[in-house]
Amino acid sequence: MTRSNLIGGEMLNWSDLHPGDARPAAAGPAAIALLAATVHPEDSVLIAGPHAVDVVTAVADRVTSVDLLLRSAPDAEELAELLHDTKGQVICGSLDRFAVDETYDVVVALDGIDRLVGPDTADFTWSEALDSLYSRLAPGGRLLLGAENAFGFQRLIQPDITAALPRDEDWGRAVTDRAPTGLKPLHTALRNVGLGATYAVFPSLVQADVALSTVDGFAGVVAARAVAARNDGPVLMDPYRLVLDAAEAGMAFELAPAWYFVIGTDSPEVLPEGSVPTGNGVLLEEYLLAALRSDDQATLRRIIPDYVAWLGTGGAGSPDNVILDGSSYRLFGAEQELDVVEHLARFAKRALESGSRQPWPAAADPHALTARLASMAGITVPEQEFRPDEVVRPRGSAEQLTTVARLADELAHASARAILFEGTVSGIRRSLPYRVGHGVLNPARVIRRRLKRVLRKVRR
Repeated sequence: MTRSNLIGGEMLNWSDLHPGDARPAAAGPAAIALLAATVHPEDSVLIAGPHAVDVVTAVADRVTSVDLLLRSAPDAEELAELLHDTKGQVICGSLDRFAVDETYDVVVALDGIDRLVGPDTADFTWSEALDSLYSRLAPGGRLLLGAENAFGFQRLIQPDITAALPRDEDWGRAVTDRAPTGLKPLHTALRNVGLGATYAVFPSLVQADVALSTVDGFAGVVAARAVAARNDGPVLMDPYRLVLDAAEAGMAFELAPAWYFVIGTDSPEVLPEGSVPTGNGVLLEEYLLAALRSDDQATLRRIIPDYVAWLGTGGAGSPDNVILDGSSYRLFGAEQELDVVEHLARFAKRALESGSRQPWPAAADPHALTARLASMAGITVPEQEFRPDEVVRPRGSAEQLTTVARLADELAHASARAILFEGTVSGIRRSLPYRVGHGVLNPARVIRRRLKRVLRKVRR
């Protein structure tokens, strides 16, 4: 590969592959799967913008010729050295200075358009950058474009507390240089270039684990898992439940952290292929949580023994990894090497973390809830010494506040019932029948106690 050709607008002391306080380059299994589905060996390819090394090599290993357009001089030198046996060239500079007349069968810009220019680009709008990329396509060519969602799940799960702090890459840019905000404006902007497929990307553009053409059913569960795995620290809302609820409401696609847009070709519905289970059914965990919330103990006493029996036949999945289809069970993902009680304990812990209502006040910790569920299948879980660190709190701040409000309401009702009971008992004690009976029976009790003392003395 020809070493970097400088075209102007290059950044000499900057790296998008190894950033300091900037976001990393576009990467992930979904990105590689999209390239595998749309790039053919005979294609000439232009990769525009920062992409992770494994994404670049996935293209270079697949085609005979690939050009790279990068704004970072150190990145250009690194990739030129890495791909020295690959036909093509590394072009270092800004997209607005890219005056090469060559066209390509595929243009790849999965990182988006924002990082195709540097700080010395005075005015180059997002739509102009899109037109520039599209003009590089040969007849029948394909454009693979990524875009971040400015108002995705990440805004609801965990606010960016550093958003107000200036970063090295936060140089002044014109307002029109920014990408359109939201899926509909992006679709409108891309309609003129023949938009084909659109994917919702999870959990982010720089960690594209899955890309989905629809986010419903089992695809919603896959998206929720990806987002929850990325946000495993303190959060405002439980990421898993938030994505599932949005998917059920039909809003998960619009709230995706990022999108892929494919122009000029067809592509699979799910990337990577096979990451979303097929067939009918419902996630067993969701079915059991619905029964807990509605206090449907009949359903719990029916399903738990059936599930335990399935585990006994060789099943190896906790409720969050098992699909219930009528009366049959099948795995959602990889097998889990746990025993029956451990599977139930995992569900108990996840139920408490979700902030789901529990119909049993005594089952406030994982062990107690596990023991109650296991008893429905005839399994006795030995008692354990209570430890304060065993208490599981809901994951998100919103779920914690909801749980506090629910427990406060339950406590108020319990206090009201206690006051009512105390008043009832006090009224009984003041009633005439009670006082008469007490007066009649009290002397008999005194005589009985004295006789017992006398008998004990005689026996001695």
